[in-house]
Amino acid sequence: MTQKIVRSETPVTLVGGGSVGPGDIALALDHAPLLVAADSGAGAALEAGHVPVAVIGDFDSLRAADKVRLPADRLFPVEEQDSTDFDKALTRISAPLVLGVGFLGARVDHQLAAFSTLVRFRHQSCVLIGQHEVVFHLPPRLALPTRAGDVVSLFPMARVSGRSTGLLWPIDGLMFEPAGRIGTSNRATGPAVIETHGPGLLGIFPREALGDVVAALRSPAGAALP
Repeated sequence: MTQKIVRSETPVTLVGGGSVGPGDIALALDHAPLLVAADSGAGAALEAGHVPVAVIGDFDSLRAADKVRLPADRLFPVEEQDSTDFDKALTRISAPLVLGVGFLGARVDHQLAAFSTLVRFRHQSCVLIGQHEVVFHLPPRLALPTRAGDVVSLFPMARVSGRSTGLLWPIDGLMFEPAGRIGTSNRATGPAVIETHGPGLLGIFPREALGDVVAALRSPAGAALP
């Protein structure tokens, strides 16, 4: 079992080295006040005026100029090269929720790797914040106060089914899989409830829904899949 470096009873903001918008870190910190960085994400955190409580990664992309600005006791190198820095950081955090910035946008291969991480380490609830959307692994049951017309996209990373209420195109009786049926560009007709019959389904919602997503995932009904 991977040893935890950061243990928190409140949500944690995790900053990566990818595309970080001007308001991304501040938005995440509104909901998750403890800031951790994955490798070169420390640079973005420092530029925003924050010193991470921990920096986790293989440090192959952490700039020397940023490294010297960080207290030595907050640097946690992980030498192996078989996982991404997002993997390394997320698996060493224990928190009710992690909000990730700097993992969407920029390079497509990094973004795809991040989606894989969300599924493989789904026991740790995590929401990735992008320029226009938020992305997360769906828990067994998710209830959101969506409004009629809101875009609700579901993307399978494995073969998975479920059921729904409050969606223009219900998912009941459908089998999703990456090389088969997917569920992008659905729309809410009002408050929506989505239930999944197994792991592997990502939810993609408008960025404006972040507060509602955080509340839903922190509720007892929104507990992550084991």
